[in-house]
Amino acid sequence: MTTQTDKTGFLEDNSIALRPDVHYTGSVTDPYILRPVSDSEFNIWARMVTDTYGGDLSDEELANERATIELDRTIGAFDGDTPVGGAAVHPRSLTVPGAVLPVAGVTWVGVAPTHRRRGILTSMMRKQLTGLHESGGEPIAALRPSEAAIYGRFGYGPATRGNQLRCEKRAMHFRPGIDFGDGTIRLLSRDEARPLMEKVYDQVRTGSIGWPDRTNRFWNSRLNDAPHSRGGATSLRFAVHHSPGGDATGYALYRLNSARDALGNNASAVQLVELATATRSAYAALWHFLAGIDLVPWIEYEAAVDEALPHLLTEPRAVRSTVVDRLWVRLVDVDRALAGRRYSTPLDVVLDVEDHVCPWNTGRYRLQAEGDTVTCGRTKAPADLHLTSAELGAVFLGGTTLASLAAAGLVQELRPGTLARATRAFRADREPFYPGGWAFPAY
Repeated sequence: MTTQTDKTGFLEDNSIALRPDVHYTGSVTDPYILRPVSDSEFNIWARMVTDTYGGDLSDEELANERATIELDRTIGAFDGDTPVGGAAVHPRSLTVPGAVLPVAGVTWVGVAPTHRRRGILTSMMRKQLTGLHESGGEPIAALRPSEAAIYGRFGYGPATRGNQLRCEKRAMHFRPGIDFGDGTIRLLSRDEARPLMEKVYDQVRTGSIGWPDRTNRFWNSRLNDAPHSRGGATSLRFAVHHSPGGDATGYALYRLNSARDALGNNASAVQLVELATATRSAYAALWHFLAGIDLVPWIEYEAAVDEALPHLLTEPRAVRSTVVDRLWVRLVDVDRALAGRRYSTPLDVVLDVEDHVCPWNTGRYRLQAEGDTVTCGRTKAPADLHLTSAELGAVFLGGTTLASLAAAGLVQELRPGTLARATRAFRADREPFYPGGWAFPAY
């Protein structure tokens, strides 16, 4: 089992269960108990989930993780007194098109190797979603799956993509006339940089779809820099850009690694963990700074699909990219979720929705949008489009398009012309991007 570790809110899990409707155990008369984890059980539960992914947690890391989690938002699957499965929610907020919505950041999902393929994961996912619906909690849930095949069956859809960049620094020549501004870049300590980074992050987040809020406890987790988590690279470096007036306008959070390829050539890289900039000149200046770091021939970074960096360069092919799915979104309540975001063009469409995991969502909805006035409710009117909740989750942040899903046979147009209109309305100006990198909790 493989996973990526992300310590600020959403989890990656690849546990598999066979049946969607049964709690499996050695005996069908003795189902596993699903309940919140108590404080005294947290350490053994957390170590069980972490062990599922072949990892270890030190006492310090356990304390850090305990500080970020709300026990009443956890689920433990117990075989007697022994935890054999886990899932949890980090209540966050997420920037969506035209709005900020509460989101259930799904995390700490895992099933012990001794208890796989017994329906535990399915039972936990259904319990989690049902609880969100019945409590009137967050209207959407989001996670980062380690394997793409897992969560579509629970109604999640791939809503953002990550662009894994590998930049050849010797070919990174910036175009003439690029505005680097008159600001300065300073390398600061963690304590010096943190308040400045927090300010920049909050400023950038308001205009960046897919960015979650980051409160104090999640900044603590984001900047946790345990030696064994560095993958052989250095500790974190903090480069902060300041405007001529002295205000922080951007930052780059990065490491340096030393490596050789099979022929002995220098394969070292600047591992850019996070980049946030409030101005175009800060963006250009920080990339210019990163490209100028000596003795390291590569820069590695996971960026947005429409990252602007190649447009700054005379040789765009210096930036090589691989696109991967990242944040998956699930509409807990279709009507509340669709009414919570804004749309690029006026829209009046009837959606016929199927949802086998959350049956309360199944039915027809009329979605009407005109600027900041958006309504979504049940209707008996004829449907314009037919789709499942997974497709709605995929298009919710404005990246994945209804038209592309229809081309794959996943969305059916029932009234000519409505697919094109709905595709334009759901689309955002920029690609949504989740700036998690390796720092969203992924146990």
